[in-house]
Amino acid sequence: MKWDRQHVISVEQFDGEDLRRIFLMAKGMEAILNVCRIVREVPGGLLSPSYVMCTLFCEPSTRTRVSFEMAMRRLGGSVISTSDARAQSSIAKGESLADTIKTLTELSADVIVLRTSDSGMAERATECTNVPIINAGDGTNEHPTQALLDVYTIQQELDRIDGITVGLLGDLKNGRTVHSLTKLLALFNDVKVILISPDGLGMPSEVLEYLDQRHVSYSVTDDLRGSVEDLDVLYVTRLQRERFGSPEEAQRHEGTSAVDTGLVRMMKHNSCILHPLPRVNELTPNIDLDPRAAYFRQVRNGLCVRMALLKMILTE
Repeated sequence: MKWDRQHVISVEQFDGEDLRRIFLMAKGMEAILNVCRIVREVPGGLLSPSYVMCTLFCEPSTRTRVSFEMAMRRLGGSVISTSDARAQSSIAKGESLADTIKTLTELSADVIVLRTSDSGMAERATECTNVPIINAGDGTNEHPTQALLDVYTIQQELDRIDGITVGLLGDLKNGRTVHSLTKLLALFNDVKVILISPDGLGMPSEVLEYLDQRHVSYSVTDDLRGSVEDLDVLYVTRLQRERFGSPEEAQRHEGTSAVDTGLVRMMKHNSCILHPLPRVNELTPNIDLDPRAAYFRQVRNGLCVRMALLKMILTE
């Protein structure tokens, strides 16, 4: 499955040329956002208001949903939002997600941004419609636009991606962001990945097989302190409590992957710290003022990348 400028379902759709074009467009969107702040309008009307994006979120979200909606509005288009589809749409009455997608298609949506707890549902949704579907997270499977903005942020922070060492820390089993990011990093040269997780929360075997097939160097450990000095990027993830069978099961892993100022002092001066957010207790707030803390700049980059994707999908 390659990217056809329509659906965005998996990072496996993208190649290096796709990333180059998306990132070049995102850089242009950054300049547009700076102008928007001054003149309070979209320069040149990048999209007609007649373009309508529907966001259909069956799981909670702040950054992904709001950044997509903000991206569409900054481009000049319009937004119809369902922020809690399980309770505020006919899904609550027993309607299937497929029928909801078909309904939005008939109501002339131009693009549908979908988040669901059902792994693989985003791809199945493409079979129900000829409207572009953007996967905003499907269960524990993937979160492709997050991975795109993560790699874009690494490029912005380090001015390179080839040859870097990336440490992925936390709940690697259930965290869809790291599944997508790991696969996307495989497009670059001489990238080394260190997978750092508590026992039982390691990266799924299918992702490791993906790295093996592409001859990406990686190692697996539970020792963060023994790895942190070598990292160019430390990517921290929260414990995915909602994916565990019980609160007690999740609680057994609480606090096992915390990053504090003492650990950050061990990192390279020219490294960066990323987090897809929200954070809970795995990254202490007193790190925020460290120049290597890039996770809020990451949010800003997400807006630029999603503006770029929407523009490319709707007009190319």
